[in-house]
Amino acid sequence: MATKFFLLAFLALAASRALASDPGQLQDFCVTDRTSQAVNCSKCVYVCAVFVNGFACKDPKNVVVEDFLFSGLHMAGNTSNKQGSAVSAVNVAHIPSLNTLGISLARVDYAPYGQNPPHIHPRASEILTVLEGSLYVGFMTSNPENKLFSKVLNKGDVFVLPQGLIHFQFNTKNKEAIAIAALSSKNPGVITIANAVFGSMPSISDDILAKAFQVDKKIVDHVQAQF
Repeated sequence: MATKFFLLAFLALAASRALASDPGQLQDFCVTDRTSQAVNCSKCVYVCAVFVNGFACKDPKNVVVEDFLFSGLHMAGNTSNKQGSAVSAVNVAHIPSLNTLGISLARVDYAPYGQNPPHIHPRASEILTVLEGSLYVGFMTSNPENKLFSKVLNKGDVFVLPQGLIHFQFNTKNKEAIAIAALSSKNPGVITIANAVFGSMPSISDDILAKAFQVDKKIVDHVQAQF
C-alpha cells in the first residue's frame, strides 16, 4: 500500500511539473517554422506534436545559425512614454530556436523615476538583474494575504519574481536604469494590470469597477478615458 501511495504521489508531482512549465523538447532543437500551415491534429502524429510545443518545427536540414541569434539588445529602448520605461523582449518571436526550450529574456530601460507598472507573466517566473542604477522591486502574494515582498536593488543585485504574481519595478533615482530579466518560458506573456482592467475592449462596466475598487463611477470613467 505504501509503495502504491508513493507511486501515485510521484506521478502527481511529475504531472504538476509538466503542466507548470513549457513542454520539453524531444530533439536537439525545434526551430520555429513561421511558414507552417499545420492546423489539424488529426492528420498525423507530427502535427499533434506541433501543438504540444506551441509552434511547428523546421526541417533540421533547413536550420541555419541565424535561427539561434538576436542582435540589438545593446540598444536602449525608448522611454519617452507615460510610464517612463521600455521593455525590449527576446522571446520565441525574435529567436526561432527558443521554441520548446522554455527560456527567454528582456532588457528593461527606465527613465529617471520611470516604472515598469504592476503586471504579471502568466507563463513564467522571472529573475531580474540590475545592470545600471537602482530599482525598487516587489511582488505581492495571492489572496487572502496579498503580502508585499519588496527591496531596493542596486547594480549587480538579482531578484526573483514567482510565476503569475503581480510585480513591478520603479527607478528610484534621477538617472537612467537598466535591467535584464530572464524568464522561464519561450513566450512568457504579459498582462499589465491597469491596461487590462481599465483599457479592455470592450470596456468593463463602470458599475463593476466602481464596486470592485470602492470608488465613484466618475472616477472609473476618468481612469478608463486615460486608456
